[in-house]
Amino acid sequence: MPLWKVYHPVGAYTREDKQAFSAHVTELYGRIMPKFYVGVVFQEVAEDSFFIGGEARNNFVRIWIDHIARAFPSPGAAIGFVDRANEVIAPWVKDRGWDWEFHIDETPFEAWSIQGHFPPRQGTEDERRWMEENRASPRTHA
Repeated sequence: MPLWKVYHPVGAYTREDKQAFSAHVTELYGRIMPKFYVGVVFQEVAEDSFFIGGEARNNFVRIWIDHIARAFPSPGAAIGFVDRANEVIAPWVKDRGWDWEFHIDETPFEAWSIQGHFPPRQGTEDERRWMEENRASPRTHA
């Protein structure tokens, strides 16, 4: 599952902005995994609490992305994803004049569960069921 943690200045985003931003992030993954895998957390950072290079910054958005359900199969795939992610976030960062950066951590597939269930492998019948039902359930296949 991807989890996006968006650290941003206080008041940078309205409730509607957050909804739209998270919907676009979900669309980025929606064809390749169940939508309920995708989480986005918005964390406001006070003006006196974000420093870059030792200097206070109140025009900066930092995004930490955890990829847990999938890993990039190649460096080219990672680069392509970074390009698409920059396009997705542009309306909420670049187009608003914010400075930004993000990074992606990958967690081994075997090191997570959801609702107490080990997730099905990509492309399996169980995963197709999870995508259709948009929820976790016991696996029916190994």
